[in-house]
Amino acid sequence: MKINFIRAFEDNYIWTIEKGKNVILIDPGEAYPCFKYLEDKNLYAILLTHKHMDHVGGVRELKEKFKDVIVYGPSETENLNDKTLKDSDEFELLGYIFKVLKTNGHTEEHISYLVENKLFCGDTIFSSGCGRVFTGDYKSSFESVQKIKNLDKNTLIYPAHEYTVDCLRSSKKIIKDKIMDEAIDEAKEKISNGLPSLPTSVEKEFLINPFFMAKDLDEFKEFIRIKN
Repeated sequence: MKINFIRAFEDNYIWTIEKGKNVILIDPGEAYPCFKYLEDKNLYAILLTHKHMDHVGGVRELKEKFKDVIVYGPSETENLNDKTLKDSDEFELLGYIFKVLKTNGHTEEHISYLVENKLFCGDTIFSSGCGRVFTGDYKSSFESVQKIKNLDKNTLIYPAHEYTVDCLRSSKKIIKDKIMDEAIDEAKEKISNGLPSLPTSVEKEFLINPFFMAKDLDEFKEFIRIKN
């Protein structure tokens, strides 16, 4: 499986899954960089994790150009979807089986996509962090993190933003270990070379992400308070 990235806005990643000339885009919040990337390729499908405009803003323009593209997403993006998905749904694209995990909390119906050992999680979690709980539903956000941390430890995690260094710096208030400085240096080096700091992995997040370590909902909420 070939995975690449398209930069959008200041810190968004539009992840791509590719086979030959066919491309699946995940959360294309901006159309222009996608058009440039797809100049010699075919847009096969679009996967949406949630409704925020920096994740869906490019969909209509892309559908105008690529008439046959199929858009998959949760119920909160139903106005853009060709296929609306729910927790535990499975579907096949380019010969790969995708499984849907409901990972709400950031938004009401946020979903993530697990394909092989790769998780495209939108804004549910970041490396050493988690998405802002805009819904106020901290219980759902906590449960969403539990779903992710219970995946196979070798699962690679592809968040949709380059927040790693900032998340690590704020997580140092909670995890006082040299591994945090090592992770910051590693992320900075990748970024300075024009690469994403991502993906991360389930195994790595157990070491650097306080939300993976939270033993219950109260501690989860306390870690959010400390980091903020």
